[in-house]
Amino acid sequence: MKTLFTNARLVCPTGGVTTGDLLIDGETIAATGSFEAPSDAQAIDLAAKTLAPALIDLGVFAVDKAACRAGGIARVGLMPDQSPVLDDPGIVRRAALSGKPALWVHPLAAATRGLEGQDLGEMAINASAGARAVATGRGWIGASATMRKVLAYARDCGLVVVAHAEDGGLAGGAVATEGETATRHGLAAAPAIAEALAVARDLTLAEETGARLHFRQVTTAAAFDLIRAAKRRGVRVTCGITPAHLLLSDIAISDFRTYARLSPPLRDESDRQAALTAIKDGTIDVIASGHDPRGPEAKRLPFADAEPGMSGAETLLALALGLVRDGLIPIERLFALLAANPAKILGLDTGTLAPGKPADLVVLDPDAPWQITAETMVARAGNTPFDRLPVQGKVLALYKGGTAID
Repeated sequence: MKTLFTNARLVCPTGGVTTGDLLIDGETIAATGSFEAPSDAQAIDLAAKTLAPALIDLGVFAVDKAACRAGGIARVGLMPDQSPVLDDPGIVRRAALSGKPALWVHPLAAATRGLEGQDLGEMAINASAGARAVATGRGWIGASATMRKVLAYARDCGLVVVAHAEDGGLAGGAVATEGETATRHGLAAAPAIAEALAVARDLTLAEETGARLHFRQVTTAAAFDLIRAAKRRGVRVTCGITPAHLLLSDIAISDFRTYARLSPPLRDESDRQAALTAIKDGTIDVIASGHDPRGPEAKRLPFADAEPGMSGAETLLALALGLVRDGLIPIERLFALLAANPAKILGLDTGTLAPGKPADLVVLDPDAPWQITAETMVARAGNTPFDRLPVQGKVLALYKGGTAID
């Protein structure tokens, strides 16, 4: 089947912003720009709406098809923190099939068995079962010798290691970042330097082993400085962040708002500003949702007892588009952060509008206004710190492998 999109505003991370047409032939993009349209194609006039690569959400904790459809996400990198843990080829294989037909699921296998931080996971076997990377999960591997083995083994298997960056010796038991807000609320807190300590160690090990390392979330000025310097030295490191850590500071946990209890916790305003600078200068490679839907039984508790995490898949694109409207980055760079770069990290040949690439596409109106409302979110749970926030940018259609996802 051939589908022809006409009168589109084409946004491509590598090709920039243009106007023209795009042709899908089967599951792939056949042509873009100006070309002779085949007579047997189904034509869809986009009337100057934006057509871009569908999002690739690297590091979700749940396969949430409805939320991904609403957010323009066609592929997710699924974290190993599942029940059971993704540390066995059979479990990995089932996870890879769990999104069909609406969603591509790319499992990230556990770096250690049971995510216990001790014995190495079966990386090669899990990779053959469909794992696209290995990950430490929500936790930090405390033993440097174990982390070094993880990085060396992953390097030999051709896999990237997705790491959580918080020194457990400092961050253990903490629910907030050390500072005025945590002190006023009497919350157990860890200094922000816990992140930089974890980043410094893992960067040193990655440099020594030659492994590829991706920090799923980096949120502090000190850690960004370390990563900038490592990139200049040629260390094979990338890092990501969520909209929450770009747009919110630890003031958001005032009044013990458990929807704003995240991992890593929200930082102070100076770190938030450093994160925006890191987006602008290219230090940050990926913007991801950190999608971790939590029901009322996990959030309607005292702040210290509530589970960390937010539902972010369906709000990812709208929140990220604010960076474009604020003039921080151009829209083609945004789609590099949301699609092309996650694809490179996971070894996927997608994320652009180039002919021959998979026809994973999103049609959106970047200026359409709407309001985030927790009660009406289509995700498994609406635990978002952005409840009642007016945003702009609405997904109009999503295509996975050339097929429209309803």
